[in-house]
Amino acid sequence: MCPSGRTLCAETATTTTMTSDFKPAFDVLDSDRDGKISKDDLRAFYAGFSSSGPDENLIGSMMSAADSNKDGFVQYDEFERVLGGGGGARSSGGVMEEAFKIMDKDGDGKLGHEDLKSYMSAAGFAATDEDIKAMIILGGGDDNQGVSYAGLLKILAVDHVG
Repeated sequence: MCPSGRTLCAETATTTTMTSDFKPAFDVLDSDRDGKISKDDLRAFYAGFSSSGPDENLIGSMMSAADSNKDGFVQYDEFERVLGGGGGARSSGGVMEEAFKIMDKDGDGKLGHEDLKSYMSAAGFAATDEDIKAMIILGGGDDNQGVSYAGLLKILAVDHVG
């Protein structure tokens, strides 16, 4: 549920029994909603934030860091282990920090209203301007300044990372 009280529904929702603070972040990256993150999912995510297209080296590095069973996909447990610092090659939110940098189009270290609106749209969520304002407030920012990386983690309910 969005902080404004509205429920944001993915355009192609999936039924799942997974529950964790990392689930919202996983769902954002799993663009085809098949329950696993592929290189294509990451390409689709980054395409929404980069006019120069996805960085294949970065995508390959992210996949190799998280895909512990080497099946070509990042399942939820692998994703959770990487973000939770559970012994993965990248710990404490490295993947999310990279995503934040991509979303921060002007590079000022904050996600402004338009950055978040673009992010929500690319993730398949319909969000009104009021929803975006409420998210920024939840993340500890204000609508004029935007929200920091720590604030984004609060918005995604993964604020215990880091």
